[in-house]
Amino acid sequence: MDLLHERCGGGDLGKRDCKVCIRVPGKGTRRHQEVRTFTTTTSGLLELRDYLLANKITVFGMEATGSYWKALYYLLEATDGIEPWLLNAQHMKAVPGRKTDVTDAQWICRLVEHGLVRPSFVPPVEIRRLRDLTRYRTETCQERTREVNRLANLLEDAGIKLSLVVSDIAGVSALEMLEAMAGGERDPEVLAELARGAMRRKHNELVEALTGDFTDHHGFMVRVLIRAIRDANARIVLLEEEIQRQIAPFRHQVDLLITIPGISTTVAHVMIAEMGADMSRFPSAGHLAAWAGLAPGNRESAGKRKRAPTRHGNVWLKGGLGVAALAIGRTKGTYLAAQYHRLRPRRGEKRTIVAVAHSMLVSAYHMLTTDVPYQDLGPDHFTRRLGEERHRRRLLAQLDALGYDVTLERRQTA
Repeated sequence: MDLLHERCGGGDLGKRDCKVCIRVPGKGTRRHQEVRTFTTTTSGLLELRDYLLANKITVFGMEATGSYWKALYYLLEATDGIEPWLLNAQHMKAVPGRKTDVTDAQWICRLVEHGLVRPSFVPPVEIRRLRDLTRYRTETCQERTREVNRLANLLEDAGIKLSLVVSDIAGVSALEMLEAMAGGERDPEVLAELARGAMRRKHNELVEALTGDFTDHHGFMVRVLIRAIRDANARIVLLEEEIQRQIAPFRHQVDLLITIPGISTTVAHVMIAEMGADMSRFPSAGHLAAWAGLAPGNRESAGKRKRAPTRHGNVWLKGGLGVAALAIGRTKGTYLAAQYHRLRPRRGEKRTIVAVAHSMLVSAYHMLTTDVPYQDLGPDHFTRRLGEERHRRRLLAQLDALGYDVTLERRQTA
């Protein structure tokens, strides 16, 4: 095999130590290989960096294992002369039978040496910081939703049907009623008077819904759950403020992305945080879709392409675009809405969401590459693509299959 990197290294990182293998020119045409172990503390990683510099290592590959790779990667990233490569574990399946940390490091080094692996996408520092914020915001929102669901289940246990009357049991009026119940108030009439705004018109319904078997145990659980919900709300507000501050350099890209139907500001923040604003890292829109996990896998045998599921990809980006695709399914009058309603009857909702999310991501790639806003193809794009005559024949065939004889006459226009 061709030798692409003359001085290279590979490391198998764990929590306590890092097994490092380097390969450099030896005597004659031979290759010299050396394996050493370093601790993963700051002093140990600095010693590892100096060791690589002393041997003039130009490329160092490491496996993406948990979060252990980050400290070493960031250190080598800031070091001149060494290019760190973060490698996908699926691309480095070694020969079975000899599985140790040392052999892993040697195998990684050999793969890098001959160019049999390629580095994974690691965004720049400002995108990594934004990614931490948006991911934690997503997790906090999910945690808040779980607490609200627990509260709803608890109220069902007490026979309180508040969710039938209010649209959000974590809203201001609902929480005030629940806090009053947890404080000892049991009179439905008094509790219903705590409603605010338009909800006051539902007084009778609230009285009926707030009548149940609410005990002191339910009151204790309600206090705990309300505290958790409000704590999550406070964290979300803090994260939103910090995200708004750090997204400022990418405000123009966010403004471009929200021109796509279904893409909210929150989803646009997730997209920038996950894939960055520089699309030159991805050779094409297809590469970006495959990296995100919104493209089908490759499965071919005997010259036939078989059905293959999408890859795991970036779950955060996929999840955000999935939410946007669901929002598109509740709208009309756009190309994406027409695509959703056209695919859903025959492909099912899950595959339709993936297809619409793929279209959104491809559009975002070209918009960020060319710096132009979204241009909708129109809700009648699929009809116009077929052509008037072909579309007319298709509709007639459908009516004929239903048992109708139809004669068409073109309307005379004034």
